Amino acid sequence: MTVAIPQLGKIRNTIPADAVGWLTIYIALLLFIPSRLIFGPLGSAGAPSMLFGLGSLLFWLLTFLGASRSRTVDSQPVRIALGVLLVCVGISYVLAMSSPTSPDEVSPADVAFLALAAWSGTLLLTHDAVHSRSRLETLIWRFAVCGGIIALLGLIQVATRQLWVDQLSIPGLTSAPAYGLVTRGGYPRPAGTSIHPIEYGVLLAMLLPITLHVGFYHTQRGPILRWLPAVAVVTIIPLTSSRSAYLGALVALVICMVGWSRNRRVAVLGFGVAGGLAMMIIAPNFLNSIVGLFTGVSDDPSISSRTDSFSLAWEFIQQNPLFGRGLGTFLPKYRIFDNQYLLMMVTIGVVGTAAFLALGITTATSMLRLRVRARDEGTRDLAMAIAAAVCAGFTCLFMFDAFAFPMTMGTLFLILGMAGALRKIEHSRSEVVALLE
Repeated sequence: MTVAIPQLGKIRNTIPADAVGWLTIYIALLLFIPSRLIFGPLGSAGAPSMLFGLGSLLFWLLTFLGASRSRTVDSQPVRIALGVLLVCVGISYVLAMSSPTSPDEVSPADVAFLALAAWSGTLLLTHDAVHSRSRLETLIWRFAVCGGIIALLGLIQVATRQLWVDQLSIPGLTSAPAYGLVTRGGYPRPAGTSIHPIEYGVLLAMLLPITLHVGFYHTQRGPILRWLPAVAVVTIIPLTSSRSAYLGALVALVICMVGWSRNRRVAVLGFGVAGGLAMMIIAPNFLNSIVGLFTGVSDDPSISSRTDSFSLAWEFIQQNPLFGRGLGTFLPKYRIFDNQYLLMMVTIGVVGTAAFLALGITTATSMLRLRVRARDEGTRDLAMAIAAAVCAGFTCLFMFDAFAFPMTMGTLFLILGMAGALRKIEHSRSEVVALLE
């Protein structure tokens, strides 16, 4: 059966512009500019990556509205799930602003809404303006390289016991109060360019499966070059002294191993065992401190603070159970929950929290289904890697109030966009194959 070339355009539903270069700039702004540096007049809404994310949303709106679409195109589940979330948050925002609200809660609510819009702009642009598998792999390669650089920075911070980035100043940007190197059990906790070591650890956990995919499948590059990001990430994660990083990395690795061959699973497990034995020899006290993070949770004040927050949160949830009291309106001076899901139950209610969870579940499920349908191993592995990164990110949100950490959420929404782009690209390719057959 012969098919005229114009017919191939009917299965496309994408923005005509290619946004890989634009998104590369976003990744650089997100990962390389310390989160404490902002445009002073804009306050907490002035992070360069947030402003660039809002620009991404504008870019998507201007180009998507003019893009041609066809009724033959299937629905995009990631984009639909995001739309449901935005509607729920919008309803929550309107209800909060139309009811008596403390004046000092209004500005944080506006900033939170703008932050979600910026992250959504990144997701949508990645979803709809990365048109081919080669361009998506280019974006993933650049993302992995930038992540590897951030991991190397963490290794330098551990080796020198200095943050270094706290001494950085950029013309036009003002700094939030300077922070120092945090320690736990006498060992330094690297933070990279992030606000806190927890954020840094969660970022690394999400990067781990992406860098492993690059190492295994970007064979057009030399082995040293393609494996450096993964080696740097794998090396720094144990040094973070962060339960969130360990939990996220474990979730990511378990999911990846489900999709790997037996030989690869054995090789990776062997590498992990060798690394553990080396740590026992080189730094046994540090290994004991890692074990103590989990065996001593009953005496850990940070764990007690999290568990003690449930009763207070329940009081607020009962007041506005469906749509909450408004995103961003529950200020740190009231309580720091260190649990983003608990905070969402208070601020956007049961409906909004369910919509947010649905976004993660929809994305992970679409990747797992794509892995089953895909014919080539590269696509199958990439789908599994992205599913692992998404699951790691959503799991770690139980451990801290992630919406206050722009690097974590910016990275998570970027990965969600990559998932949507991969599904769209592979669906379009399968439609072409079906037509040609």
